[in-house]
Amino acid sequence: MTSQSIIQGMVLLLYLIAMIMVGFVFYKKSSTHSDYVLGGRSMNVWVTSMSAQASDMSGWLLMGLPGLAYLLGAGATEAAWTAIGLALGTYLNWLLVAKPLRKYTQAANNSLTIPDFLQNRFKSKSNGLRVFSALFILIFFVVYTSSMFAAGANLFDYIFGIGYHPALILSVVVVAVYTFLGGFKAVCWTDLFQGLLMFLTLVVVPVAMYRGLLQIDMNTLNTAGTALEVAGSKFSLKSLGFTLAPTQSFGIMGIVGAIAWGLGYFGQPHILARFMAIKSPKEVRPARIIAMVWVIISLAMAVIVGMVALPYIMKLYASGQITDPTSLAILNANGVLEGANTQKVFMVLVQNMFPTVIAGIMLAAVLAAIMSTADSQLLVASSSFSSDIYHTLFDKNASDKKLVNVSRLAIVIISVIACLLAIDPESSVFEIVAHAWAGFGAAFGPIILCSLFWRNCNGKGALAGVIGGGAVALLWAYIPSMIWGADVPGLFSLYEIVPGFIVSLILIFAVSKATGGASDEVKAEFDRVKASPDE
Repeated sequence: MTSQSIIQGMVLLLYLIAMIMVGFVFYKKSSTHSDYVLGGRSMNVWVTSMSAQASDMSGWLLMGLPGLAYLLGAGATEAAWTAIGLALGTYLNWLLVAKPLRKYTQAANNSLTIPDFLQNRFKSKSNGLRVFSALFILIFFVVYTSSMFAAGANLFDYIFGIGYHPALILSVVVVAVYTFLGGFKAVCWTDLFQGLLMFLTLVVVPVAMYRGLLQIDMNTLNTAGTALEVAGSKFSLKSLGFTLAPTQSFGIMGIVGAIAWGLGYFGQPHILARFMAIKSPKEVRPARIIAMVWVIISLAMAVIVGMVALPYIMKLYASGQITDPTSLAILNANGVLEGANTQKVFMVLVQNMFPTVIAGIMLAAVLAAIMSTADSQLLVASSSFSSDIYHTLFDKNASDKKLVNVSRLAIVIISVIACLLAIDPESSVFEIVAHAWAGFGAAFGPIILCSLFWRNCNGKGALAGVIGGGAVALLWAYIPSMIWGADVPGLFSLYEIVPGFIVSLILIFAVSKATGGASDEVKAEFDRVKASPDE
């Protein structure tokens, strides 16, 4: 281990200790199940907005997205359209869902989780809707969390050089500990600081790259383009400009699929939980403004960094300015990152552009991106297990203290399972996140929208939509490639969230209509909530 690694390791260690201390601070303040799961609905504007966005973007903002843009070079069409879809989805989610969900979850028997809300919203007498929803949350969040642990392992391995698997264990332990201790309040407050650190880093890095980019000549660009083609990219790097127009390799289906990432927001339980926890519906608008500024700038900077990183790193490599042994070990003979190592492009840049301590702080931003999502996913999954499965099926009279303990036990179990799923060091953070994101979006997005805006929707339609949307997303992601291999026909190459979302909507409407629609009691409550003033 080099002196540089030791210093940066100390910076990361101090950062980790600070996060764990937050968990200890809120340990005694999370005595009730409502506090542990939803923070007592007491989150302020800044905590809500920054926590929602930090938990949303995850490690893929500083690893998966720049890595994708790096692979595609200056023709980063897919990465650019994905960023646009995410920005649109974020805005519409805050605009359409945040305030009505905050009001309705409190009116519907003070619902603490999404499955709890769905059962209370439709006055379901059976537990089918609640249990199936909870199972989908557990399945998709275990997968999603595994991608965050994989991202953390890549970071720790990059810094400490300890190997992927020991780094994976370290990643799991750190995130699980402070989530276990502090619950929702600890997660949200750590997300606030982590979101600010991520934002600052994403602004500083491209600004620092600007001067070096002006010194890159066309010969370097042409060499970079050739190297990128050899590395397996579908695009050639011709200039520093890029286009949003379809290319031969990325057509209309690709653009539709990339923008469709935005649909996923309506069904992400860890983001929806922030809307449910904000102190008052009146605070949604200022929170939305803060969130949108953060999102637009962060996404744009992440894509730009990835797009221009190839010629920049090659220039540094050719001139002998890359001296970090870890970076040299993962660059090929041309100074190009390949395979899973493309996800480390942001780390390579930071490590070789800034003084050791500054680089350590910026690498902590990568860790912040990972932790801010993994902790939220662990908490929502464990809360869903304790509230919607254990409390509903096994112990209806469980005390608050017992439910908090069950949630903490669930965090440990889910962490272990997610760790096992992330055991492959070649795991793609972007790809894993894409599947989990689509699953949530297709299973929950349509029913969240229908529950808030369609008074005649009923529980049977909701159950059909959740199961149908989630199942189609799962099958669409894997069955076509099993049948056709790499040559999947155009329609079946569409991102699975699109068919899953459409099927879910159709089932909700069709089944609700076929089974008589909502009862008078459900419609009356819907009308009361819609007419109620913001508190």
